[in-house]
Amino acid sequence: MSQIIRIGMDTSKYIFQLHGVDASEQVVLRKRLSRKAMLEFFAKLQPTVVVIEACGAAHHLARELGKLGHTVRLIAPQLVKPYVPRNKNDGRDAEGLCEAASRPRMRYVPVKTAEQQAALMLLGVREQLVARRTQLSNTIRGHAAEFGLIAAKGLDKLAAFLAAISHDESVPALARELFVMLARQYEQVQVELKATEAKLLAWHRANATSRRLAQIPGIGPVTAAALVMKAPDPHAFRSGRLFAAWLGLTPKDHSTAGKLRLGKITRAGDERLRQLLVVGATSVVKVAKAKDRGPHWLIELLKRKTPKLAAVALANKMARIAWKLMTTGESYDGARLDATTATVA
Repeated sequence: MSQIIRIGMDTSKYIFQLHGVDASEQVVLRKRLSRKAMLEFFAKLQPTVVVIEACGAAHHLARELGKLGHTVRLIAPQLVKPYVPRNKNDGRDAEGLCEAASRPRMRYVPVKTAEQQAALMLLGVREQLVARRTQLSNTIRGHAAEFGLIAAKGLDKLAAFLAAISHDESVPALARELFVMLARQYEQVQVELKATEAKLLAWHRANATSRRLAQIPGIGPVTAAALVMKAPDPHAFRSGRLFAAWLGLTPKDHSTAGKLRLGKITRAGDERLRQLLVVGATSVVKVAKAKDRGPHWLIELLKRKTPKLAAVALANKMARIAWKLMTTGESYDGARLDATTATVA
């Protein structure tokens, strides 16, 4: 067998499909292996480049194969798709991965350490608990409305509302028992959420970059921590604009025949990061619109555009500022930024 220079590997829980090529790009390996057999195969193989799609458990596999001396490259699924022909199957997925990695301009996902994934798990667990809290709140309010009981808006009003229901004789006994059960679940979620947020805040305070990012208006501890945890190496981007484009905060380009056609934002990249930035920007826009307080360019923009469009524009600017702080190690200087913006305007 010729020397294998690159292997594309399609992964799953139990079955792994391998596609390898030699220096002349000729196929010299096609194998279908179980998880145990796959690790044994790579343990005996001479060090080579292994290409995996950046999906579930990919970072763990990359770390394990790295320990065996192999160079592992992770590729985002959307970048692999153009190289997979019709009639998709495991073998063609592995072939597409191998082909994609042969392109000199291909971009790769950095392999995360176990500690980085633990931090990301903290964000994921918090999101799940927030979703569960919202679900329980809506469930309680929906069932209560069936008995003519309407709660005031706000999560802080729910505890008093549940206490009132438990003593309301007009509500059937069975319903009151079920409301007590829902109240216990809601309280448990609240306790777990507070504990998780305390851990996230501790992580934020222990990370210097996260603390500096939180100085940007519209970016709080959660968004700052998410930027540090989820964003790839900021030095991989030549400019803040490219970083904002990675987040999907730049217009979609559909130009042709010399005509410039820009549409809505691309919504590429990490959806949660983009959502956090837009939510933070929305709060800044709300203050600027109500109190006429904020950056001069934003106040002028609000005179011409809707608040939603202004929030997306501000989120784009926040992403560029975040990239600058991450690459230079500087701290946020609002006064200098306002002076520069005013000079440009």
